[in-house]
Amino acid sequence: MVHNGNEKSNVPSTPRSAGRDRSFPRVVLAVFVGIAVLSSYPLYSYASADVIRASVTGALLSLANVLAGYAAIEYSIDKSYTTFLKIVLGGMGARLLVMLGLLLVLIEVFHVNAVALAVSLLGCYMIFLVLEVFFIQRKLSSRNQG
Repeated sequence: MVHNGNEKSNVPSTPRSAGRDRSFPRVVLAVFVGIAVLSSYPLYSYASADVIRASVTGALLSLANVLAGYAAIEYSIDKSYTTFLKIVLGGMGARLLVMLGLLLVLIEVFHVNAVALAVSLLGCYMIFLVLEVFFIQRKLSSRNQG
C-alpha cells in the first residue's frame, strides 16, 4: 500500500514535550566518550596517576552537572516561561555553587591536582554548556510551535 501523506495514522499523536527527550543524554554521553577517547592517549602517555585521576574526576563532575541541567530543563519545560527561567537559571546558579564547593573539598581535603581538575572540569563544562544551550533552544522552539 502506497501512502501519499493524506491518510491519518492510527498512532495517537502526543506533544514532543509530553515525554522526556532522551536524545540529549545520548548526545552528551557520546561527546563524553569522544572526549575520553581523544584525551586517553596524551593522559596515559605523559601524565602522572594523580593528573589522570584529577582529569577523570573533573570530567565526571562536569558530566553530572550537565545531566542535572537536563533534568531541570525537562522538569520545567511545560511550566510557564517565568517558572521555566527561575528553575533553569536558578538551578544553574545552584549547580555552580555545588561545583565550587566540590572543587574546594577535592582540592583542600583530598589534595586532588588542582590544575588538572580545573582544566578538565572547565573544558568539559564549556563543551557541555554549548550542548545545553542548543538543547534549551530546541526545546523552547518546539514548545512554541506546538
